[in-house]
Amino acid sequence: MAPEFHAASRSTMTRVAPAPRTHLVLIPSYNSGPKLVETVREARRFWAPVWVVIDGSTDGSDVELRHLAAVDAEIRVLSLPGNQGKGAAILHGIRVAEAEGFTHALTMDADGQHPAALIPQFIATSRARPDGLILGRPIFDDSAPRIRVLGRKLSNWWTDVETLWAGSFDSLFGFRVYPIGGLRRVMEQSRWMRRFDFDAEAAVRLCWSGCTPINLPAPVRYFTPQQGGVSHFRYGRDNVLLSWMHGRLVLAFLVRLPVLLWRRFRSSRH
Repeated sequence: MAPEFHAASRSTMTRVAPAPRTHLVLIPSYNSGPKLVETVREARRFWAPVWVVIDGSTDGSDVELRHLAAVDAEIRVLSLPGNQGKGAAILHGIRVAEAEGFTHALTMDADGQHPAALIPQFIATSRARPDGLILGRPIFDDSAPRIRVLGRKLSNWWTDVETLWAGSFDSLFGFRVYPIGGLRRVMEQSRWMRRFDFDAEAAVRLCWSGCTPINLPAPVRYFTPQQGGVSHFRYGRDNVLLSWMHGRLVLAFLVRLPVLLWRRFRSSRH
């Protein structure tokens, strides 16, 4: 971003430094097909910069994206050598972003399900509450698979318990704004949160660390394969992973329960 100049008089110029850029859009992608470039173009309409972490894709979906990035300096493509999982891709992205001075990342999926038009609103809320965790509360339409909607209700109930109902957020919706430093710390303290377990566990652990969850409604749309939709969710495998995750979180929650109760008591007195 070029520095701005304003005329102070006919003979002098006052140099005004550009405002630091604090927020970026971060999109992890693994074999997302043509929806990837559509998603990036749409996100780019509403924000800059937009970064994509290619998580070992083998479907060639990154080729057109790299052409797009070559002509738009606000689009950046990072790559992992092999498929490591959504959480691992986000961790890689936030490490690079933090090193370059960014403080917050809005994450969204590469499959076009998330509402790019709401990026400015979510980031504005984050700027007003930089200590907050800005969480999308999904509004489903008829395209949502019923079994997915019902299944996430169970996961949401467990995260409510694990956080003592601190915000009653949706545990699996990935359209969010994270404080980068806090997210990196909780991820680096754990060997987990690298795959499908990322969204739920990251939110719970950030709540434990003192982040305030703030919910904003966001419509979500599911695409059929004929519409270019790609889903890597596997009911058996990923439900086992979620069950294992909640088992671990409940045990960790019981250890932290006295601290969480004391924090809740103090906040109720203010």
